[in-house]
Amino acid sequence: MKLLVCISNVPDTTTKVKFTDNQTRFDSSGVQWIINPWDELALTRAVDLKEDGSNPINEVVVITVGLTNTEPTLRKCLAIGADKAIRIDTEPKDAYFVSQQIASYVKTNAFDFVIFGIESGDYNGSSVGAMVAEWLDIPSVSSVSGIRFNGNQALIERDTPTGKEQIEVNGTAVLVVQKGFAKEPKIPNMRGIMMARQKPLEVIPAVAAEALTNYVGFELPQPKAKVKMIDADNMAELVKLLSTEAKVL
Repeated sequence: MKLLVCISNVPDTTTKVKFTDNQTRFDSSGVQWIINPWDELALTRAVDLKEDGSNPINEVVVITVGLTNTEPTLRKCLAIGADKAIRIDTEPKDAYFVSQQIASYVKTNAFDFVIFGIESGDYNGSSVGAMVAEWLDIPSVSSVSGIRFNGNQALIERDTPTGKEQIEVNGTAVLVVQKGFAKEPKIPNMRGIMMARQKPLEVIPAVAAEALTNYVGFELPQPKAKVKMIDADNMAELVKLLSTEAKVL
């Protein structure tokens, strides 16, 4: 079985967000780029499945849509244990555009499962995985928190508002994974880092596709207000502020 893990290249979660060009463009200067944390968990579990000889997984491929600045992230994926990396050479304009690029690749390269983290750490759209499934006309399973195999039969566990479901999946499917799919991200060791240099990183051209989103501008959230101290005996004032300012009552 072959797994394709889709990777977003996102700013480190500690990045101080800034914008340029009159608040219309993200300022990437000095930004540390990383594997999207949800995608990193997806990759970790995929590699664990491949390394466990009792499972039918024999290849893990990672793919991203991005320019050359994404290649260090892909090399880290290879160091973690992916066998091959694919970079679709174009700027990821929006979720609709990215989904078309990934779907186009999968149409000519067969995989048993195409795996996405539930959302990215920058736009938090939670939409690319479902879009790819629609482009490919294949089943998708959301909120996946676990996977195991009974021979070649995949048993998928997903969380629901009322508990958990176990689903048997036959044929190619998209899995959108969330917390619980892997406990901790895998940290590359020195052997993995050295081997990553020898693994293939293939760059392919983008297909003609449109983006549906036009970003007019960005606005940072308002700074938090200063703490107001209320006398312990003045409950009326506390209730008033919680109602009129904090708006939690």
